[in-house]
Amino acid sequence: MQLKEIHEQKRNAIETRLQEFRDAYLQSDEVIFEELCFCLMTPQTKAKSAAKVIDKLKEKNLLLTGSAGEIKKWMAPIRFNNNKSQYIVEARRLFSDEKGIRIKSKLDSLGDPIAMRSWLVSNVKGYGLKEASHFLRNIGFGNDVAILDRHILKHLVKNGVISEVPKSLTDKKYLEIEEKMKSFSESIDIPMAHLDLVWWSEETGEIFK
Repeated sequence: MQLKEIHEQKRNAIETRLQEFRDAYLQSDEVIFEELCFCLMTPQTKAKSAAKVIDKLKEKNLLLTGSAGEIKKWMAPIRFNNNKSQYIVEARRLFSDEKGIRIKSKLDSLGDPIAMRSWLVSNVKGYGLKEASHFLRNIGFGNDVAILDRHILKHLVKNGVISEVPKSLTDKKYLEIEEKMKSFSESIDIPMAHLDLVWWSEETGEIFK
């Protein structure tokens, strides 16, 4: 009951945030690329720190034009910033043509979020299932994918969905736990995307991204 009550208290704020995620996909390819880069930065780095770095790189006009070395100068708050600055440049190259950044047309051609995620994991250096799921959720495709970071895994244990937080998360284990989370969300009638934000806000005190 407690989880249901917490969800009910936060439902309006959660639905507003999820609508903002969906609205993000109506924006330009450059904005979608910013989100892709944000999700490249967040592993082992606080989301707020990553968001500030994205803002600084935009201000300096480096996300779309900077070399890995130029980007790295502003990446001090980001763990593994040497690798991640290179990942940003490689992602930009992956999605660029003579007209600029083209992400949405590629995602649209893949059809559904599961196919999108699979393609992102295979093609975007620095993306595993968690990062690809995070990106898709932040651009409005998060209903059927789980962002299994340590906070969510801890709450899955707390609610008896899994017995323990796994020491390592292979793709096979990730997908198994995702299915369990999906079944749990259906059993308590709280959408999986809502559950994620309920538990994240329990950890951080706010509904961010």
